[in-house]
Amino acid sequence: MTSRPPLLARVSADRMHLVLMLVLTFGTGVVDAVGYLGLDRVFTGNMTGNVVILGMALVGGNGLPVVGPLVALGGFMLGAALGGRVLKGAAHAWTGRTSVLLALVGVLVLGLAVALLLVPDPAEPVLLSVTGVLGAAMGVQAATARFVAVKDVTTVVVTSTITGLAADSVLGSGRGGGTGRRLAAVVLITLGALSGAALLRFDLGLGLALGLFVEGGLVLLVVLVGWLHARASARAAAQETAADPDVASAQA
Repeated sequence: MTSRPPLLARVSADRMHLVLMLVLTFGTGVVDAVGYLGLDRVFTGNMTGNVVILGMALVGGNGLPVVGPLVALGGFMLGAALGGRVLKGAAHAWTGRTSVLLALVGVLVLGLAVALLLVPDPAEPVLLSVTGVLGAAMGVQAATARFVAVKDVTTVVVTSTITGLAADSVLGSGRGGGTGRRLAAVVLITLGALSGAALLRFDLGLGLALGLFVEGGLVLLVVLVGWLHARASARAAAQETAADPDVASAQA
């Protein structure tokens, strides 16, 4: 008689990855809220917003920033390129490379939070540096989430998610499918933005640092759970193979 697999291994990879990407989606809401309100109206996760702001700023729209969105865009693209390069040729959704990349995101964001606590009134060059590094971290996260490939959950934007939610609803095609996943992504990024904005209500500098602490902590939690789940699943699969003579002989 074979023993039951550990609790984590009983959770399917699809379900676990969905939950983990939804956690990252909440964190993106926090980061974009504190970034937009604390970094001179710059998004570090939602690049669509930055492109729109940049377009309006280039024609002098209400003193909107130009440099900040450009720095965020550049950092995001570099981070996404790094993520794509590291994950090139990876065997499956959650590997050691996935964990390393997301751990890098968590460490970068926590490092920025500590730096902001040490520099309570940062000058513009410091804020631009924070914007660039944070944009790069979110680019790495977005590329990693794209590789994990949970449908409708990119962790950094929900426009396509809202489109699918409405288009497949009873008011649209009526096909349904994925409604809960899509709705959860929209709700969580909204709650994240609400939480991030709430952190800034009493102290802008401290709220920005606290928002980054929340995001960094959540990312590292995702790394830990994802790594433990992948390890438990691999062990359970190995035990199942060893316990089944037919499978073992076929692999031999």
